[in-house]
Amino acid sequence: MSFVVCLAALFFLMLVAYRGFSVILFAPVAAIGAVLLTDPAAVPVIFSGLFMEKMVGFIKLYFPVFLLGAIFGKLIELAGFSRSIVSAVVNLLGPTRAIVSIVLVGAVLTYGGVSLFVVVFALYPFGAEMFRQVGIPKRLLPAVIALGAFSFTADTLPGTPQLQNIIPTAFFGTTAYAAPILGIVGSIFIFVTGIAYLEFRRMQAHRAGEGYGTGHLNESLPDDSVPPVPPLLAVLPLVVVGVANLFFAWHIPGWFGPQASATLVEGGPAVSLDTHVWAGIWAVEAALLLGILTVVAFGYRAIAGHFAGGSKEAVGGALLAGLNTATEYGFGAVIAALPGFLVIKAALTSIPNPLINEAITVTTLAGITGSASGGLSIALGAMAQQFIAEAQTYGIPLEVMHRVASMAAGGMDTLPHNGAVITLLTVTGLTHRQSYGDIFAVTIIKTTAAFFVIGFYYLTGLY
Repeated sequence: MSFVVCLAALFFLMLVAYRGFSVILFAPVAAIGAVLLTDPAAVPVIFSGLFMEKMVGFIKLYFPVFLLGAIFGKLIELAGFSRSIVSAVVNLLGPTRAIVSIVLVGAVLTYGGVSLFVVVFALYPFGAEMFRQVGIPKRLLPAVIALGAFSFTADTLPGTPQLQNIIPTAFFGTTAYAAPILGIVGSIFIFVTGIAYLEFRRMQAHRAGEGYGTGHLNESLPDDSVPPVPPLLAVLPLVVVGVANLFFAWHIPGWFGPQASATLVEGGPAVSLDTHVWAGIWAVEAALLLGILTVVAFGYRAIAGHFAGGSKEAVGGALLAGLNTATEYGFGAVIAALPGFLVIKAALTSIPNPLINEAITVTTLAGITGSASGGLSIALGAMAQQFIAEAQTYGIPLEVMHRVASMAAGGMDTLPHNGAVITLLTVTGLTHRQSYGDIFAVTIIKTTAAFFVIGFYYLTGLY
């Protein structure tokens, strides 16, 4: 019965998300409904002490990133920078390479350390402008952004600083560059297969006479009154964000030490934070602030008259996207605490091959919780010692275990209730019904890639 309750809560949330209902409303309904069927007396404690604690904790950590990312994306649009970047890329690669261009820009940003949530905000304005110019249906844009930001540079390419690639280092004693050959092979597989699928979908739409479309939400038509911006100047804010993020991520731990503390009044209470937890977040926030200042410095005239309205739109979008993701995080925490979840974890341990066991376990838990980092943390927290013991028995290097775990985390996590998917659709002004099918296709490609590299490892022994 407890297992059925877990699945019922998951499928209920997936259904309401797909049908366009607010996850902010229905994530707590699904979570508390599951608790009600398990132990009615525990409802108030679990709601206030677990769901709300995790939800508020997520907002505490990441809402400034959502807000700054939304403002950054809106300003590069208002300043005409996005239109200039689009024109330059189209001229460089040609209109038939619009999809490849957006994927590559997203990949560069995420591999440079920019949060995938921030990349969505930054990439959408000029991605939409490019699709509008070359006549590609806007409904394909979320899948294109997902391939660039949520896939190979999030967890597969060696050295990526994204969280999914960092979490396994604490469990396996590895580094972010673990199993570089498998990472590169997996990245090529995802990129080539993903581009082939998206180009096939583009050609299908072209043969059917489908263009960009009309009546879309979150649209802002190009302002022809804004003077053209040189492409090198237009891309400068993106470069500033990427470089500054790397700089601050490298130096902040040295500036503050293991514990960052501050006292505003002599003899008053000291506020202390774990630098290891906050350094990456502070780095992104500082980088986005510098990116915003760069846009304002070079595009002030174009921005000045539209800043009030544009900033309101950006704040509204950040609030909605942040709360969507935070409620998902709270939902995942509640589901992970249910007895049925223990049944699921126990069933997964029966798979004999350690790499396949790890891949299925991690991607399943990521799918249930709707979070790559959440599912990965739960899986390794509960089963890392078992995975290590099995790897030693079968002679599998822990670097390989690291890479497979990272790749599997970013697979089935992108089910309809995933926070990043909901954020992506919210920012682009599209619905699950319009765009989720293609996002799911990219998800399948990403999930398949984890098993592809397992096969490659067993065939070649290379890692």
